[in-house]
Amino acid sequence: MRAAIITQPGGPEVLQIAERPLPKIKADEILIKVEAAGLNGADIAQRKGKYPAPPGTPQDILGMEVSGYVYECGASVRNWKPGDRVCALIPGGGYAEYVQAHEGSCMPMPGNLNFVETAGLPEAVLTVWHNVFQRGQLKKGERFLVHGGSSGIGTTAIQLARAFKSVVFSTAGSPEKCMVCTGLGADIAINYKEQDFEDVLKNTKVDVILDMVGGDYTPKNIAILNNDGRLVFINSKKGSEMNADILQIMQKRLTITGSTLRNRDNDFKKALASEAVEHVWPLIEQGLFKPIIYQTFPFNEAAEAHKLMESSKHIGKIILKIE
Repeated sequence: MRAAIITQPGGPEVLQIAERPLPKIKADEILIKVEAAGLNGADIAQRKGKYPAPPGTPQDILGMEVSGYVYECGASVRNWKPGDRVCALIPGGGYAEYVQAHEGSCMPMPGNLNFVETAGLPEAVLTVWHNVFQRGQLKKGERFLVHGGSSGIGTTAIQLARAFKSVVFSTAGSPEKCMVCTGLGADIAINYKEQDFEDVLKNTKVDVILDMVGGDYTPKNIAILNNDGRLVFINSKKGSEMNADILQIMQKRLTITGSTLRNRDNDFKKALASEAVEHVWPLIEQGLFKPIIYQTFPFNEAAEAHKLMESSKHIGKIILKIE
């Protein structure tokens, strides 16, 4: 099979197309003929040599979310059959014509989406569902803030929080991106290059914050959280060191948490995927949520796709089409 591989750690130019053996599946795995693969920030970090894939996963083939057809099933697989249209959250290997996936990490392709749109679902939906609704316990009527509202995670979080009838705030880095956020359902979108989100929201008080920024955002997040508020980290783009007022955390009874999905075990991912299909897939079918696709690149232009992602000019997801 063909795969987009990392020839060595470095910039986008290190991504090249090469031949690789077809993956061999285990009894509880399926082999997916990949139609499209989504890009994620973790792909950039892995390409640079800063985020190795888990043991047993190809170290030189990026890609943690795909859509495609079931090509082959392992001996113990009962819920899927060849020809089924699926998407999957995988630990790596998705920039390829075929990839193996644990059966529990696979989800059915929604009937009203195409393969490109579906490839933008697994990482964003499962990340948001776990961190906002499971760990963050966001409830109807509560106030929710997502930083990076125009990202794949952000556009997903805004739509899902709105669908579950929360009040939604977001930050983004340009007027255009803020307009997209409000168009997706954010009540307020704050251009962080022109306004301080703490000043805008200090009298509002927020119940749940999804933060992928960290650094000097942390004390500001804590300052605007309501009593019993929840701060959930999924990245730390501005630094992982925290400067927090512990007394304020105690007085407000705050919960500060965070997570990663890539290294979680198969049982966890299976349960998470099942819950997402139960709660989010109906919203897709009702037209209340749809992945926002910014641009699609041919498989052999993976380097160009990475250049765009690193530019931060995109809104929503960037997808590779395997042709």
